[in-house]
Amino acid sequence: MDIFASVGGTIWTVFFFIVALSIIIFVHEYGHYIVGRWSGIHAEVFSLGFGPVIWSRVDTRGTRWQIAALPFGGYVKFLGDADASSVRPADVSGLTPGERRHTMAGAPLWARASTVAAGPIFNFVLTYVVLACLLLWTGLPQQEPTVGKLMPTPFVGETIKEGDVIVALNGIPTPDLAAFRDAGAALPPDPVIDYTVRRGTEEITLKGPHPYPPLVSMVLIRSAAMDAGLQEGDVILKAAGQDVTVFAQLPEIVNASKGEPVPLTVWRDGRIFDLTLTPRIRATEGEGGALVEKYQIGLASGLVFEPASRSVGAGELVTLTATEMWRMVTTTFSGLAHLITGQISTCNLSGPIGMAETMGDAARNGLESFIGMVAVLSLGVGILNLFPIPVLDGGHLVFHAYEAVTRRPPSDRALRVMMSIGLAIILALMVFALTNDIFCV
Repeated sequence: MDIFASVGGTIWTVFFFIVALSIIIFVHEYGHYIVGRWSGIHAEVFSLGFGPVIWSRVDTRGTRWQIAALPFGGYVKFLGDADASSVRPADVSGLTPGERRHTMAGAPLWARASTVAAGPIFNFVLTYVVLACLLLWTGLPQQEPTVGKLMPTPFVGETIKEGDVIVALNGIPTPDLAAFRDAGAALPPDPVIDYTVRRGTEEITLKGPHPYPPLVSMVLIRSAAMDAGLQEGDVILKAAGQDVTVFAQLPEIVNASKGEPVPLTVWRDGRIFDLTLTPRIRATEGEGGALVEKYQIGLASGLVFEPASRSVGAGELVTLTATEMWRMVTTTFSGLAHLITGQISTCNLSGPIGMAETMGDAARNGLESFIGMVAVLSLGVGILNLFPIPVLDGGHLVFHAYEAVTRRPPSDRALRVMMSIGLAIILALMVFALTNDIFCV
């Protein structure tokens, strides 16, 4: 029975990975295609996937759109290309000057460079659009700390309700959500505290659970917690035999384990059960934005209630989305820098198996999580393709920059050598990442 469940889980993991990758590749290649078309370069083939063609059609412009059997890539083959790399031109001696203008090799430098750069740029646009849509969907918390949805906890008795505006915690005023968070973080680790709330026209004081109880607001993907079956909404009552009253106690207990198994006692919808997790070393953002490695089980904390939300203004949407995307970019490069300098383990670099598991776990967390990971992966594909490595778009842009400076393209021999070097680098990175997938826990 477990074998069938495992096989089924693997099938769904691969399925969601293919779906996510196909979306990202289509957007990337469509960027090349549409900007090439706008620039006067004719696309002969637009392929989603490699290998044997399982479906195709030719549009009115003469471009063959096809889906191939191997869904782990794609390409656009332009007129006059010897292959899908768009680097080596075919024999175009039989074409008229006007027809040569519609080839990649015969197009002006600005058209070729724009067409190449469009792929990664479209990946960035996809990330931005997805982040903006998620922000529109979730909204922003109201300025006052207003209870939107109370999360189930083991607390028994009359407590805060949906619609309550929390004006104080243990007598500490909370005029806005930021003040509420600061006050909640400063509270002692007592399981029950005093809430002063505005309910309708009256102000009352009542008991309630700590604002930051050991409540699971998110189970992180590819984590020990997800593998063990912990779910959003679970409440951790004990960890390593110690009573846990606030979430902030968990990281200290887990880190103190030094990687040894940590037994947990969990409350879920009135049912209490035990399980054991083995923490894994993961890179996490520390003070000042630096990445540090800590033992983690893969849980994120949350408030005892979901704050009531409001709609997002147009200006807020643009700036907040841009800020979040910039944070993702800087985090990516910070992670790469820490990997190169050896400050964090190379096991933090995932290959195709790791990415597939990531997308599968994201899908298990729900549609919002899956769509968010599509945005993350699209950004990563865009950044990777801009690396100045021959074979990648960044390498092509380096060739175009050389041509812009010297007024002539690199020689065929130089192109062959550099493309071979670039291919060797990419294959070495793929083997290294795949090795990490197999041997890193």
